[in-house]
This record gives sequence, structure tokens and C-alpha cells, in this order.
Amino acid sequence: MEDELQIAMADLDEERTLRLVRERIQAGYTSVDIIESCRRGVEIVGEKYSESDYFLSDLIMSEEILKEVMRVLEPHIPVNSQKGLPLIVMGTIEGDIHDLGKNIIIYLLRSSGYQVQDLGVDVTPEKFIQAVNETKASILGISVLLSFCVGSIKKVVDLLTDAGLRDSVKVVVGGYPVNQQVKEYTGADFYANDVTEALKIYRDILEEAEGSVSGQ
Repeated sequence: MEDELQIAMADLDEERTLRLVRERIQAGYTSVDIIESCRRGVEIVGEKYSESDYFLSDLIMSEEILKEVMRVLEPHIPVNSQKGLPLIVMGTIEGDIHDLGKNIIIYLLRSSGYQVQDLGVDVTPEKFIQAVNETKASILGISVLLSFCVGSIKKVVDLLTDAGLRDSVKVVVGGYPVNQQVKEYTGADFYANDVTEALKIYRDILEEAEGSVSGQ
């Protein structure tokens, strides 16, 4: 069965996409289900762009439509009431302003009830460290799309070590250019280059943390 919402998103039909989102909210669909349909639609846009069927302006438009979907969904995302679970700090590394994948992950995690502090884009290594130190976060997610920004991720990990925070923080690097080599070079704990894989990593870490809290 075809997913109407996914198709509307892939067709860049903003009016229809938002109407279907509101209908699904009323019908009792979860935020995770709704965002996943939209995410698959955005993936199709990306495929069409890579095949030259869509232009850069279309790719940008898909991001803008997704942001509007997030705004509609945000009031329906539950506030985390689970005590003792780790806070997640996320941001796009310095020199990079791409945030589509990061935003999808943040909304999916928040819709599952987890606390996520979004530092935004073009975040300096020092700001990442400051946020981890202030929030006592135990998971740090760093997004990157531009390969020349990878060196700044290594600086974040090095600064965590210098600050004595490295052993208490799991570092997850996400984005198109990341791979095993990037993980090893930066010193990150995990890496993912697509939303589905990244979400699984975060959930696995969080489930392990939940088990530790409940076992205390």
C-alpha cells in the first residue's frame, strides 16, 4: 500500500503534506510514524536530485517542508518524564550549516520522550564542551556533511579528553562523509551516515542506559 504522506513529501506538495500530517495526528498516528513517512519522502527527493530529476532548489524546499512538519508536530511531542536518563547534546560542527539529518534525529528522539539539547549549526568545539559540562550530558551527537570539517570533530573529542569528560560521554558522529576511518580518526564511539542507522545507535545507547537506571 502506497504511503500518501511519503508521496506528497516526495512531490514537494507542501499543502498536501501538512494536511496529511494534521489528519494523521487526529487519527492517532505517533510522531515517529509521521516523521518516518516524511523522512522516506525526503530520501526520494535526494535520489531524484542525485539523478538530476530535481534541482538544488527542490532539495532545499524539501528541507523547508520538513521543518514545517516539525513545527506542526512539536506540540504533540511528549516531554520526557523519565528520571535518571541521559541527556543528549547535538549540533552540527563548526564550518557546516547543514541540519536536515540532525533535525530528523532530534525530533524522533524527542517524540520517544528523550531530552535533547540542540546547539544548532556551525557549533565550535569549545561550545560542544561547554554544553556537555553544563548539562552533564552522557551522549554527544555531532553532525557533519562537509568532509573538510571532520578535523573539528577530532578537536571536540580531544577537548573532551583534556576536560576529563571523555570517559563519561558517548560520542556519535553522523553525516554523509562519515565512515569507519572518520570514526577512528576523530576518536568517536559510533558513526552513522543515514538517519535510520543513527537512530538505532542512539536508541541502543539509551536502552542500555535505561537498563542501568532500572537496575539500580
